Amino acid sequence: MSISAVAGQRTKNNRLRRRLSRAGLYAFLTLLAFIFMWPLLYAVYMSLRPYGEIVANVNGPFSIARSLSLDNYLAVWNDQNLPAYYWNTAVITIPAVFLTLWVSSMLAFAISKFSWRFNLLVLMIFTAGNLLPPQVIIVPLYRLYLLLPLPGQLNDFPIMYDSFLGVILIHATFQTGFCTFVLSNYMKSLSRELVEAAQMDGAGVFTIYRKVILPLCTPAVAALATLLTVWIYNDFFWALMLFKSGGKRPITAALNNLSGTFFTDPTQLAAISVMAAVPTIVLYILLQRFFVRGLTLGSAKG
Repeated sequence: MSISAVAGQRTKNNRLRRRLSRAGLYAFLTLLAFIFMWPLLYAVYMSLRPYGEIVANVNGPFSIARSLSLDNYLAVWNDQNLPAYYWNTAVITIPAVFLTLWVSSMLAFAISKFSWRFNLLVLMIFTAGNLLPPQVIIVPLYRLYLLLPLPGQLNDFPIMYDSFLGVILIHATFQTGFCTFVLSNYMKSLSRELVEAAQMDGAGVFTIYRKVILPLCTPAVAALATLLTVWIYNDFFWALMLFKSGGKRPITAALNNLSGTFFTDPTQLAAISVMAAVPTIVLYILLQRFFVRGLTLGSAKG
């Protein structure tokens, strides 16, 4: 066999190996995606089934459905007052996300672009706050919220407890350290000449932050906004401990309301779970491009 024939055979074998490896990779990723999607798909399937059919069947929730409808969604929407819970969630989540990103971006800008004596210590202090479990500080925080005054226009009671502002501030406090750490590392990768050139043109510190640095951090900020929204949206601990009245609690409290002591309707619980997950899924779809870019920050240089 000639040398050219041997080389051609090797080329065909290499192509075949690459195709097989790519097909195996796609098969593995498809299986992995199905495993992660299965709980959501099963929740949608369960939410469309009538409760009486599950009770009457021997296999219960694992039986094959005879009929599917949207009755559970309509019942949950009307009986559980979901619009009010969605509104409470938006009142908490949106200001908390904006406040966290605003404070952490300014902190990261000061730490990464200016040399001062305690910049590393400040970054360590803010980052260390993420290592503290929320359950550790709930008792002193609860007592502190009972003592902190608040204007009557912001709360039914003149204290921080049972107020939207109190929950927003504690979310921003706990998430600022992580966001500062991420944004400071990203800002360090930006050229220092950009800041020096802006200073030469007479730009002030806030102008450099707002018009030079912040626009370049759009991928990182968008990725953090997605993560923060999901984390704060899904929170139940702070809403349970820092709200006295159930009318102020977010959508996660509505899930808890359906979990009875002696009886729980799994079909309605699945329906409200799907409805609670829809906003975060839509947000991820809208910010998917920025989120993926944010995850790959710093993975390649040059």
